Amino acid sequence: MSSQLKDLLAPDGTKEEGGTNRRAFLQRATLAGAVGAAGLGTLMALASPKAHGSGLVGHDEGEWDDSKKRDRNILIAAEIAEALAVTTYSNIIDTAPFFNRLPSDDQGYLIAARQEEMCHYLLEQSVTDEPSPFSSFFYPKGMFKDAQTTLNVLVTLEDAFIAAYLVGVRHFSTPDLRVTAARIMGIESDHRTLARVLASDVAPQDGGPIEKITGAQGVAESADPPNNNGYERTLCWAHIDQAVAALTPFADMTAAKAAGFDVSKSFGFSSFTPQLPNPLGDFISFKGC
Repeated sequence: MSSQLKDLLAPDGTKEEGGTNRRAFLQRATLAGAVGAAGLGTLMALASPKAHGSGLVGHDEGEWDDSKKRDRNILIAAEIAEALAVTTYSNIIDTAPFFNRLPSDDQGYLIAARQEEMCHYLLEQSVTDEPSPFSSFFYPKGMFKDAQTTLNVLVTLEDAFIAAYLVGVRHFSTPDLRVTAARIMGIESDHRTLARVLASDVAPQDGGPIEKITGAQGVAESADPPNNNGYERTLCWAHIDQAVAALTPFADMTAAKAAGFDVSKSFGFSSFTPQLPNPLGDFISFKGC
């Protein structure tokens, strides 16, 4: 992990475990054609003092400080990842040759996903009062040009963030944070399935229809059916360090080179005012009521 990313994380006493360290994940990512994370969303809002009323009553000050540090580690990863997510969807929509040859409903999914990720980012920023510490990103070779690479990357990103949200469910210090993590994880699960829906609709001139997609686990899986999970995949991640390790090649040039990414060009994050497809799907409250 780059020293800059390490500096963003407050120590919380947790360690990477087992075979899911940075090197193991990057090895899987090489097979997949990408590593990464997209969509660690609205969790930032619960880092504010207003959110602390429901958590850790009766715990001593040191224990509360450790919990706040752990929450902060997860939330910092969230803001970086949302910026990455918006950048990814924006460039698929604006620059990928295959986008305009997709059916209109597929285009609509990609456009809506971009709006959703931007909503998440802005909610985070409203709490931190700071932009993402990273505002440009690198991608694997062929990203936005080759449809197979793009879908491999999309599914890898969604796989990674489903797993990262589950880390939040495991480790966040308050029930409201954990529920919010689960709520956003559900949206990323939608994105994963819909990304796989695109495979059969890719036009012949773009290499379609695409039969298999390789996600975070480095295994080429049939795109039929798109909803091929009985349970969400944890990737055996137990700590947020593992999600940050997955982000590093996207944000750091040295790590990008080591992962075989294309470092000849970086892609900048641009904020905008989003509009969700339906107001019933908007953020209501941290409790979700």
